[in-house]
Amino acid sequence: KPGEQKHAKEPSSLQCMHLAVVACGDRLEETLIMLKSAVLFSNRRLCFHIFAEDSLKPEFEKKLKEWPSSYTKKFEYNIYPITFSVGNAQEWKKLFKPCAAQRLFLPVILKDVDSLLYVDTDVLFLRPIDDIWHILKEFNSTQLAAMAPEHEIPKIGWYSRFARHPYYGTTGVNSGVMLMNLTRIRNTQFKNSMIPSGLTWEEMLYPLYQKYKNYITWGDQDLLNIIFYFNPECLYVFPCTMNYRPDHCMYGSNCKGAEEEGVSILHGNRGVYHDDKQPTFKALYEVIRDFPFEDNLFQSLYYPLQSKFLDTVHTLCGRIPQVFLKQIEKTMKKVYENRVIVYLGANHRY
Repeated sequence: KPGEQKHAKEPSSLQCMHLAVVACGDRLEETLIMLKSAVLFSNRRLCFHIFAEDSLKPEFEKKLKEWPSSYTKKFEYNIYPITFSVGNAQEWKKLFKPCAAQRLFLPVILKDVDSLLYVDTDVLFLRPIDDIWHILKEFNSTQLAAMAPEHEIPKIGWYSRFARHPYYGTTGVNSGVMLMNLTRIRNTQFKNSMIPSGLTWEEMLYPLYQKYKNYITWGDQDLLNIIFYFNPECLYVFPCTMNYRPDHCMYGSNCKGAEEEGVSILHGNRGVYHDDKQPTFKALYEVIRDFPFEDNLFQSLYYPLQSKFLDTVHTLCGRIPQVFLKQIEKTMKKVYENRVIVYLGANHRY
């Protein structure tokens, strides 16, 4: 109307919740199931940034196009080749697992992305990414990334027992789920053990690797631990519910937050989705994998999951099914309310 102030439309990149993953080797299916879990439950639009070997690109495109339009309209995606902007590409590729070091270069490559959630391929979302995305607003003025502790108990944690390099806090942090303010990362001068003055993220990566390469075991995760050891004020620490791994239940339940509110992000490291060592993790993976997109969530996802869990009660992780079920049940109730109750309310007013 005349006299009204006009507001510029927000760019689609800002409307998106940005999710990045790096997929190499045999990780195609695992990555697709992770993306499926993200799309199933999230509310806002998603932008996927998939870094993959050239041979996997056509497979990703083919599979994502097969998803029903009711879901494909909820996201957009880009597939990028594996590239390393500094140092020796072959060295980076061999660091820990193939291509894993790619995550270190996301702030450099995705120059137009302000904030990003990075996850490993073996992650499953059991609640909307919207809830994790909101944590960006909880960062204080110096925090630029969020990760969960590697362990809750120092005496059985890997870093506190075996690490030969500096690491964050008392147990180190796990980089399988990492929320990042990329703008802040690009603009920060990081304290380090190489020169008295600060270095930018890109300047720091390769010299840091050269200095510590004979002491690191877990590749890029160790480098992140070293960075945040020297810059602890830059890290926001996630609760263990945001990166729940077999370590949290295979030695007894040691993620109290998960007992109270359930797991938000499941991280099936150690290959547990594909063997029989942790059947609770495998059950969740298989149920989400096999869920027909447009079926009823309770009938075709939640109830089969409950049934599969009955076969896992003999395991330490299987003894605490509420840890795995509580959050996903809440999430599905919300999805049901949004899709059915709100829809009916809009069409049947009194």
